Amino acid sequence: MRPHDADHRRPDPDRVLPLAGFTIGVTAARRAEELGTLLQRRGAVVMHAPALRIVSLPDDTELLAATKQLVDHAPDVVIATTAIGFRGWIEAADGWGIGEALLTRLGGVELLARGPKVRGAIRAAGLTEAWSPASESMAEVLDRLLEEGVVGRRIGIQLHGEPLPGFIEALREAGAEVVAVPVYRWMPPEDIAPVDRLLDALVARVLDAVSFTSAPAAAALLDRAERRGIQGEVLDALRHDVLPACVGPVTALPLEARDVPTFQPERFRLGPLVQVLARELPGRVRPLPVAGHRVEIRGHAVVVDGELHHVPPAGMALLRALARRPGWVVSRGDLLRVLPGAGKDEHAVETAMARLRVALAAPKLIQTVVKRGYRLALDPVTDEKYAGSP
Repeated sequence: MRPHDADHRRPDPDRVLPLAGFTIGVTAARRAEELGTLLQRRGAVVMHAPALRIVSLPDDTELLAATKQLVDHAPDVVIATTAIGFRGWIEAADGWGIGEALLTRLGGVELLARGPKVRGAIRAAGLTEAWSPASESMAEVLDRLLEEGVVGRRIGIQLHGEPLPGFIEALREAGAEVVAVPVYRWMPPEDIAPVDRLLDALVARVLDAVSFTSAPAAAALLDRAERRGIQGEVLDALRHDVLPACVGPVTALPLEARDVPTFQPERFRLGPLVQVLARELPGRVRPLPVAGHRVEIRGHAVVVDGELHHVPPAGMALLRALARRPGWVVSRGDLLRVLPGAGKDEHAVETAMARLRVALAAPKLIQTVVKRGYRLALDPVTDEKYAGSP
């Protein structure tokens, strides 16, 4: 081999975006476009299926009644849980002509903010929070209130899309009067078809990862899977093959309650969430030294010597079957069984294999073993290392 050929084949990971070749499901209703853009900039293919939709309640009688209760009878504490909910509450009160009265009332109470986003919304309204938990967890808010003592105290809580029965009941059992403020609700999506397509892709392992940015969305996805009778298959995929990435520990609770280990960033934001995916997905790929090349088999593409090659689904199925035992011969019959929609004609294997070799632009990666089948041409120096791989 000439020196310049060796240089050409030297792996250059910087030439391939970290998420190139991977498909990631996005279940978010809010900021889905922002998350999708961040993922696509790193090379991912995104499948968007909002598991829930947010329904604002500016004309809801419950919200109006709760707001008047707090304006007319001063609470001791008010807990703001989400930025979108807090802003919506103030806007709704403005629409009813009691916005200034609400702001005045909130300015005279102990105002707690669940996290930095809602803290920003509070300050944008000209108010100042008394405290915010470092964990962004409602459990920490509850611990603080119970430690301070709530007997006889009046506490208002802005709900974030769904009731908080455990939280509210604990406060009431400890002697507090609780006024729940339902600013918006999570509802099923108007079109459930995208969610079903995402679930089908998850079960089929077409997805490499699924991202979650809210606990209600995670719970809703599992609920839809249960309604379709495929929750067990979905959970199995999430436990073993499809990476579940959650923006934080609260979001992860519905999954971890079903023994699904999740991946989370240290900072509970979209950017760090994308960084987790950009680190974990490529890290799951085992590079193979094949015929003098470095080969990485990703979700729907293959990286050969630092260059991304898009491969049709049939070719990916064949390549994965060969890579399960690199260097070992796999029969045409076994390959036919993994080929989607191939029927019983082994000629389909030959056709798909020819297309695979063209897509990889390196025909010598896969060797034809006459009358036996095909094998990945694993470099001789590594045959011993990979012999017997399952």
